[in-house]
Amino acid sequence: MAAIGTLSPAGSDVAALPETFKTSSGNARDASSTEDATPTLVEGVKVSLSGASIEKSAGAGGDNRDIEESGLPENIQQLLKMIRKLQKEIAEKKALIEAVMADKRLTNEEKIIKAASLRGAIAALNTGLITANLALSKVVGQSGLSADQNLKVGSLLMKN
Repeated sequence: MAAIGTLSPAGSDVAALPETFKTSSGNARDASSTEDATPTLVEGVKVSLSGASIEKSAGAGGDNRDIEESGLPENIQQLLKMIRKLQKEIAEKKALIEAVMADKRLTNEEKIIKAASLRGAIAALNTGLITANLALSKVVGQSGLSADQNLKVGSLLMKN
């Protein structure tokens, strides 16, 4: 099984954004206060799917048909599906970061804020992916699969 690196918030060189802004006296200030203007997050990225991708996602069995037809135990199938879902979500978030960085309508500060938010989501998804991979490794080790079934798990794991 391949090792997967993680992206931690500390290793991303992106400062955490506080949820509550404080004044110099340390007291929480009213969000409607105009004392210090803060940028407002506005959704500005839209993703549209092509006709081919819509047809593919609506296809019989979906992306996990090969997993369902593998003959592997149900718990292994569920873990493989979860891993694929997490990998897909990570790829989508990475694509959104690229779209945000390419968006000419956003200021550099807005790009940084949106990208930091997406990187945080990717870090959480990476944690889930690592957990799912560890669970799969444990279940495969305990299930007593045949050599062919082990190869099938590996090939399904590598397929995106």
